[in-house]
Amino acid sequence: MIADRISILIVDDEVGMRETLSDILEDMGYHVAIAADGYEAVEKVKDNYFDVILMDVKMPGMDGVDTFREIKRISPETAVVMMTAYAVDDRLRDAMSEGAYGVFYKPLEMQKVVELVEGVRVGGHILVVDKDPKVHDIFKGVLEPRGYKVSSARTSEEAIRVARENKHDMIFIEMELPLRDGLDTYMAIKEINPEAVAVMMTAHPRAANDFVIEALMEDAYTCLYKPLAVEEVIRLVDRICRTRHQKRQV
Repeated sequence: MIADRISILIVDDEVGMRETLSDILEDMGYHVAIAADGYEAVEKVKDNYFDVILMDVKMPGMDGVDTFREIKRISPETAVVMMTAYAVDDRLRDAMSEGAYGVFYKPLEMQKVVELVEGVRVGGHILVVDKDPKVHDIFKGVLEPRGYKVSSARTSEEAIRVARENKHDMIFIEMELPLRDGLDTYMAIKEINPEAVAVMMTAHPRAANDFVIEALMEDAYTCLYKPLAVEEVIRLVDRICRTRHQKRQV
């Protein structure tokens, strides 16, 4: 079952630091795990998905920067925030240039920590176009607890109507729709809302291959193959909506 709370991993070799930070964040309602070093952190990330990782830079063995790099390889969508009591050095600059989400300086200001954590899940409006009601149930079940609004349409005509009535951040479109296929539906919705990120879906990759290629050439973002991998859907939506939110803040 996918937890509806924001999940945080705290990585710090100082037991007092990680336990105090863990206690504070758990009391605020977050799901928190801890790791005493980089190796333990990597193993936890292999087994669990975290929305945010608070990573100490100076640790024995695998330091925070090397741990960050390994974690980004395993879970590129996770927001990794570096923590340090020292001045910014070249390795920390490297981490920032390679995609670290931010830097906190010790002693931590909890208000800033909370603001960042809350900003990681920015929400968004998702439209799912699929003739199968079970697919709609999957999207609603995993995305609504994470703060997303999910709208549904089972036909092309319904999808176009819903797209006219609401502005969506992402649209998931089944390629095999009745009467009007997913490609035509995508092209019609693209005219209505060209900024929405479109993701095509199909259970028949060979049969739909030409249509998928054409959709991608028309700027569809990617294609997901059924049966859908729930974690892949979550990570894709989180990444796209977070990026769109960050662009709006510029």
